[in-house]
Amino acid sequence: MKALILAVLIALVLGMQSGVAKAGPREEIVVAGGCFWCVESDFESVDGVIEAVSGFAGGKSTNPTYKDHTGHFEVVKITFDAGRISREEILHKFMRSIDPTDDGGQFCDRGPAYKTALFYDGAAQKAAAEAAVAAAGQDLGRRIVTKVLPLNGFYPAEDYHQDYYKSSAIVLTRAGPKTRASAYKFYRKACGRDARVKELWGRAAPFAG
Repeated sequence: MKALILAVLIALVLGMQSGVAKAGPREEIVVAGGCFWCVESDFESVDGVIEAVSGFAGGKSTNPTYKDHTGHFEVVKITFDAGRISREEILHKFMRSIDPTDDGGQFCDRGPAYKTALFYDGAAQKAAAEAAVAAAGQDLGRRIVTKVLPLNGFYPAEDYHQDYYKSSAIVLTRAGPKTRASAYKFYRKACGRDARVKELWGRAAPFAG
């Protein structure tokens, strides 16, 4: 009887283990796509992405802030499970979530901090980034201005910028008090991000439905 019970327990444990997907290695990619709230919002919805963190990269200063990040891009560090989604898939989606032909910024946000870039850490990421840029140019038939740059440091933005798109905290806007989530939705639509991405990429745009 004890042997039978033990056999049943072993079978249950093995069944539970086989039903749990094994996590692959974690990988991080840093991208600049204009407003970091928008990029963070987009990629936190992607299956296989563990988290997306808004921040700054590409500049020389070591303690950038939102009020003073001269020389830095607004970026997002995307951490993902490489067993569920590849770096190539992440980069493919990213390139089709921006306007990689705009050298002056992104949508209503203008200036160097809002230009697009792919940051790499190592030869494999560099090769993947260059391939993603080349593929975007081939698909659009236009010159791509998105830069491929070495990652020399990532600096997280202040806490209030993280998960801004879903925060219930109240902020004062020109239309009166709103939650950050509501203010974000208004900003994104007014800025024309999704409209432009959809115009440029059509059905290939993964987040502009």
